[in-house]
Amino acid sequence: MADILSFPIKPEDRLRAALRRLDDALREQKLAFTEFRTNLAALGGAVSSLDQSLQTYRSTLAETALNVAASHASARQLEETADIWLSQAR
Repeated sequence: MADILSFPIKPEDRLRAALRRLDDALREQKLAFTEFRTNLAALGGAVSSLDQSLQTYRSTLAETALNVAASHASARQLEETADIWLSQAR
């Protein structure tokens, strides 16, 4: 069975009820806004951490690329040396 809500008869009572609901709504809005700001700050921290990780990854990739290039150059030099030795051995 449905509950029947009493409707204030006097205008002052209706105004008081409306103001209470408005106060409740403002409290909820303030809480929601506080939670939003907290979550936004957490997101900012996560993005900052992700950026730092990405910078570290880029640095590691750049260093690896330099090492690969140096290894490739050394391998080419060894290949040339081996070719010279083979041609001299014949």
